[in-house]
Amino acid sequence: MAVNINSAYAGEVLEQLLVRATTGNEIVAGGHIHVQPNVTKKFSIPRLKAGKMLQKRKEQPVESDSKGNFDIDEKYLEPKDVMAFTSFNPRAFESIWRPFQPTGNLVFAELPSNIQSQLLAELAKVVDFELGDHFINGVYGDGEGFYFNGILTRIVADADVVVIATPEALIQSNVIAKMKLIRKAIPKAIKKNPNLKFFMSVEDAEGYEYELTDKPQKGADYTNMNPERFKGIQIVPLADWPKDVIVAAVTNSGIDSNFWAGVSLADDAEAIQIDKLTNAGEKYFFKMLMKADTNIVFGEDIVLYDGRAASVAAGSTDLADLAFGAGDLVPEFDTETKAYTMAVANAVDTTTVTATRAQAGQVIKLGSSTLTTGVASAAKNLAVGENILSIKVTSADGLATESYDVLITRAAE
Repeated sequence: MAVNINSAYAGEVLEQLLVRATTGNEIVAGGHIHVQPNVTKKFSIPRLKAGKMLQKRKEQPVESDSKGNFDIDEKYLEPKDVMAFTSFNPRAFESIWRPFQPTGNLVFAELPSNIQSQLLAELAKVVDFELGDHFINGVYGDGEGFYFNGILTRIVADADVVVIATPEALIQSNVIAKMKLIRKAIPKAIKKNPNLKFFMSVEDAEGYEYELTDKPQKGADYTNMNPERFKGIQIVPLADWPKDVIVAAVTNSGIDSNFWAGVSLADDAEAIQIDKLTNAGEKYFFKMLMKADTNIVFGEDIVLYDGRAASVAAGSTDLADLAFGAGDLVPEFDTETKAYTMAVANAVDTTTVTATRAQAGQVIKLGSSTLTTGVASAAKNLAVGENILSIKVTSADGLATESYDVLITRAAE
């Protein structure tokens, strides 16, 4: 028999689990996003922008003296359905429920409410809601993993967001310069706001920390931590935040935050269900239904530095093209294919190699010789039989190396 918790106490259990699910991640627990509860279908986030209203004093102002336009519109939270599901053996929680039910198998309905709460709390630990990552990086779409749009997805898609042009991959030596660019681009109206924050990955925050420590006469002693601030602006490193991305925004847990999340239990009467997985088995299942969504309020008050594409390019070891003077590659060249063959007649005793880089800064070598992109190499001798030529490509950031290997077989006389 299924045990559906729908008593008055169940509401407290559901609320407790929902709180655990939504605060078990850094962006919520740190007070960096406003969580709007009980959003069952759609919630409007009103936005108000007013024009300048000040003017010289008049003894008897009339309608024509009115100044300042009010632009009122709204964005929405439309939570999407999410399910948490896991199976468990009640014996794993025996220390919790056995004192209150000394004999027999677990009968959840017979447990006191406080023990139900403890058991559900333990189940909540087992179930990985993963909302922290989805609140930031979530993308809504078909298939598993595409539950709702996260904050960063909303920011990237918003045309009003201030975007830093020509971003690069973030490394320790350039992180301060890039943060200066971001700070310069922050709208003046929010530059001194105490809730203005820089959101960045743990790796990039550590790069900033090390750069401060390494500077002579600056930063803390190398054995200590520097303050997580840049020119007075709080730095928020998040484990789920992607590397090479920095966002500047005014956020907090209140309604004046620029980051919002909407959550709701899908159905208070049937949100949590516990039942046997199979009639003859010992295992039970735990199922929780809920809804979640995120949005931003004012895109024009957010600054985005997104160096992810540049980082991928900097770490790329792919060539744009590869050609040999002796003949054609088999299979036909494809940037992701690293192994090729070629058969040549006995009369063909040399070949040139023309490699074209896909990204600026890549270093291409044939043996010990460095090749110029798009320019044929010096002729390489081909012995009778098998010849292996390896074209080694080092990424622009110098952190990755990969080879294109070509087996050339020269026919005997």
